[in-house]
Amino acid sequence: MILADKIIALRRQHGWSQEELAGQLGVSRQAVSKWESASAIPDLERILKMSHIFEVSTDYLLKEDLEEAEVSVSSGEAPEERLRNVSPEEANAFIEQKKRLALPQALAVAAYILCPVPLIFLAGYSELDSAGISEEAAAGIGLIILFLTVGIATVVVILNGSRLEKYDYLKTGSFRLQYGVEGIVRKRKEEMAGTYRTCAAVGTFLCIIAAVPIFLVFCFWEQNDFAGVVSVDIVLLLVAMGVFLYIWAGESWGACQILLCEGEFTPEEQARKPIFKIYWCVVTAIYLGISFWTFDWHKTWVIWPCAGVLCGALKTIERMWRRSRKNTD
Repeated sequence: MILADKIIALRRQHGWSQEELAGQLGVSRQAVSKWESASAIPDLERILKMSHIFEVSTDYLLKEDLEEAEVSVSSGEAPEERLRNVSPEEANAFIEQKKRLALPQALAVAAYILCPVPLIFLAGYSELDSAGISEEAAAGIGLIILFLTVGIATVVVILNGSRLEKYDYLKTGSFRLQYGVEGIVRKRKEEMAGTYRTCAAVGTFLCIIAAVPIFLVFCFWEQNDFAGVVSVDIVLLLVAMGVFLYIWAGESWGACQILLCEGEFTPEEQARKPIFKIYWCVVTAIYLGISFWTFDWHKTWVIWPCAGVLCGALKTIERMWRRSRKNTD
C-alpha cells in the first residue's frame, strides 16, 4: 500500500474528513486532497505529525520507500553518489512529455510502414490496360511520395528525440526515485493499464490478420494481378494501424516502465538492446538493397515479417544462453 492509500485508510479509521485532518496538520484541505490522490507528497514534518495523530510509527508510513531504496542501492550498477534523484515533479513531467509525443511518434512509425503503399499501388495500376499512366511515371511519383514520407517521418522522430534528450539519464538506469515517487508512478501506470492492454491486444490482432487479404486474393482472384497489389497495400495498412495503436498507448506505459526499471528497461534487457538495434539496421539495409535492386516492392515486404519472427527466435535463444551461463557460473 502506498502512502496515499495509507493516509486515506487511517483518516477514515479515525472518522475524520479531509478538512479535519488538514486542521490538525496545519495545512489546507487541498494539500490533503493532493496527498491522497498521489499528486503530491507531504514533507517530513507533516509525516511526523501524522505518525503522532494516527498513532502509528513513521516506519509504517515509510515502509514501502525504505524497502525500495534498499533494493535500488544494492542492485544498481552505478555508485550511490552518482545516482541522480528523480523528484515527483520530474517523474510526472517525463510521463506527460512522453504522452504528448506519443501521437506524432506513432504517426511517424506508421508512415515508415505505409511509405511504399503509393509506389506499390501505382506500379500495379500502371499495368492495367485502362490505366492512363506509364510505368515510368508511376514509379517516379511513387518514389517521390516514398522519400517525402520517409523524410517527414524522420524529422518528426528526430524532433521527438531532441525534446526528450534531458531525460536520457533515465534510460541508463543511473537514477533513484525520491520518497513517494514509486507509488505515484505505479498509480499512474495502473490508471493507463486498461487503455494500454486494449490497444496492445487490438494492435496484435490487426498484425495477425494482416495476411488475410493476400489469402483471399489467392482464393478468389488468383488471376487478377491488380487485386494482388491492392491486397499487399491492405496488409501494410493493417500492420501500420496495429503498430500505431501499440506505440500510441505504449509511450506513456513505457515511461512508467523506465522509471520503475521494469519490462524491457531492466538492466538485463538494456544490456541486449544494442545487439538488436544493429540487427534491425542490417535488416533495413537488406530490405532497401533488394527492393531497389529488383524494384519488386510488392514482394520484398515479406522480409519484415520474416525478420520479426527471426528476431523473436534470436531473443529466445539469447535468453536461454544467458540463463544457462548464469546457472553454470
